[in-house]
Amino acid sequence: MKIYLIGVGMGNPDTLTLAARRAIDESPVLIGAPRLLEPWREGHACVPLIAADDIARRIEEEREDVAVLLSGDTGFYSGAKKLWKLLEGRQVETIPGISSLSYFCARLHTSWQDARIVSAHGRSHNAAGEIQKNAKTFALTGGATKAEDICRELVRRGLGKVRVSVGERLSYPDERIVTGTAAELAEETFADLAVLLAENPRPVERPWNSPGLPDGAFQRGAVPMTKEEVRAISVCKLRLQPHHIVWDVGAGTGSVSLECALACPAGQVYAIEKNPEAVALLEENKVRLGAANLVVVPGTAPEALSHLPAPDRVFLGGTSGGMDEILDLVFEKNPAARVVCTAVTLETVGEAARRFAALAEADMVQLAATRTRRAGRYHLMDAQNPVWIFSGEGKGHDA
Repeated sequence: MKIYLIGVGMGNPDTLTLAARRAIDESPVLIGAPRLLEPWREGHACVPLIAADDIARRIEEEREDVAVLLSGDTGFYSGAKKLWKLLEGRQVETIPGISSLSYFCARLHTSWQDARIVSAHGRSHNAAGEIQKNAKTFALTGGATKAEDICRELVRRGLGKVRVSVGERLSYPDERIVTGTAAELAEETFADLAVLLAENPRPVERPWNSPGLPDGAFQRGAVPMTKEEVRAISVCKLRLQPHHIVWDVGAGTGSVSLECALACPAGQVYAIEKNPEAVALLEENKVRLGAANLVVVPGTAPEALSHLPAPDRVFLGGTSGGMDEILDLVFEKNPAARVVCTAVTLETVGEAARRFAALAEADMVQLAATRTRRAGRYHLMDAQNPVWIFSGEGKGHDA
């Protein structure tokens, strides 16, 4: 008995390879989703099953050759992956098909080797974040995340002008492909099983892999700013991952916010600042560095934090005496959040030392940096204020 695992493309028999067509013709029993079995009901015993475990159990009952029809390509988000393990020791031949990715890009006259590939089908996925950080992104949609949901999230992130193409019923006579801006397509309604290709001309990118943007990269004015050396160590202490949600409380000019935004291209950074002059500089620096994933939040903590999504990481650059209330809110929203705080006054040092001593993996470091400055043909040492850097995380932390 032979078992075929066949990629049948989008479902239209015209997209089958000759090898796939021959294997179907030779197999008395066909198993697969009802949509895929529909063209082959004459001359075959068709068994509508989708779950890999159910398919494997049914194959155990068969004595004749069986062909399992799988949508798209057997190597592209396919049920073949689980079936290979379940059918170990059996005579299995896998026949690849045309994936929705390959077909869709061919219809759009574009390549796909340079695309970031994600699946938001049947799961909640930060597809908008992937589009934010990549020049070209292909997404399978459906279930918890539909194509219009992704477009609406792009608009919310200020990426409404990103060019998006959505495909429905690919390969069938009623195939529909729509192209427009994310803002335009956000008003559409698409089928549950649709594919999406987004092209972002200005993805969020860090100019190099590590933190350490020079102070001159930011517009500053008279607003306080976390200096380059302290900022680099603080960002390292945050232990950021690309998908993280970050709060920067007392963001000032946004130097830490922007370092975090560039380090979390698929995440979101919220810069909370009460000084109107600083808020204006934040917006200016956001545009200057192309950080579409940075949201400026005018207001005073902790009040301005209550409506924000739960953070993975928090940087406290200024608390105005409200450290206890802010940390209580942080750990209420996410008991496992990691927090980094800088302090320059003795009062703040004492407050932070007391509070961070109770956190997991608490770390307290004093940094004293000295820069050189020119004086004619000489260079003098110019000591910066010593800064304490506190870091730690709440209970149940998982980086």
